[in-house]
Amino acid sequence: MSDTHTPLTLSRRTFLQLSVASALVACSGCSSGEPRVGLALGGGGAKGLAHILMLETLDEMGIRPHIIAGTSIGAIIGALYAAGLSGKQIRAQIEQFFVDQSDAERSLFRLPKSLRWLDFIDPAFAGGGLLDSTDFIAWLGEVLPVRNFSGLKIPLKVITAELLTGREVIMKSGALLPALQASMAVPGVFPPVQIKNFTLVDGGVANPLPYDRVQDECDIVIAIDVSGRRSIANGETPSSLGVLLQGFTVMSRNILLEKLKQQRPTVFIQPDIRDVKILEFYKAREIFEQARPAQQQLARELKWAMRLRGNRPGCTLV
Repeated sequence: MSDTHTPLTLSRRTFLQLSVASALVACSGCSSGEPRVGLALGGGGAKGLAHILMLETLDEMGIRPHIIAGTSIGAIIGALYAAGLSGKQIRAQIEQFFVDQSDAERSLFRLPKSLRWLDFIDPAFAGGGLLDSTDFIAWLGEVLPVRNFSGLKIPLKVITAELLTGREVIMKSGALLPALQASMAVPGVFPPVQIKNFTLVDGGVANPLPYDRVQDECDIVIAIDVSGRRSIANGETPSSLGVLLQGFTVMSRNILLEKLKQQRPTVFIQPDIRDVKILEFYKAREIFEQARPAQQQLARELKWAMRLRGNRPGCTLV
């Protein structure tokens, strides 16, 4: 009798082993527990202040990103969040830093002057840029509770680009402030930043919204595009700097549009930020108001994505 039943017992074991293996293959990327949420924050200068409302939504929903990737202002806001500041704490810092000013205080290159912002942005007609961001980075260092990537509470990828080739360079270790300064170094506006053997500029040259840099590590990917839209009033003559900045915005947007044709994130949010130039940080409160509908959209779509993820236990959304 034992000889008769032994092959049957082994066959069952083999069947179970094969079933488990097949399930693992069919559900590649499976994870247990809560879904891993990746967050990608795009570049856009002052328009990137809209990111703060999106962070407030994540806080309200009790969602903590597994990893963050950011370009330019997205890297700066992302670093503050990854360091442990809440969305509301970041907003408090921004609101005391970027204060409103009257039209009478407009100067530097026809750009609206924010008393505290332009105190930190000095003209720099040498060194590869028109403006110098050194003082702003020093202020950022006072706000950030950490100085190195290793001290962050959430892993962060800062997107930069190599000046001569335009190749994307991802910073995720070492000193944090130089990486952030490089990621916001719009070519021709701010000087390039030298890190090791790289001469680095704004990550928008290569990857303006880096959701693809968190996609393989997460179950749900949130991507926030803050490129916004502009119109030119009748009779308006853009300054040379304004033309340079708008040209950079258009270039970055076109790169993103091509990438979206190939691969899309789980949740894609575009706050409708209208007629805000890259350096118009003095419009912070106006930007927050324009971004509120997108904040509500994020909450709705994220709830739906979480529910959909819940219907496929342990599996990565594709």
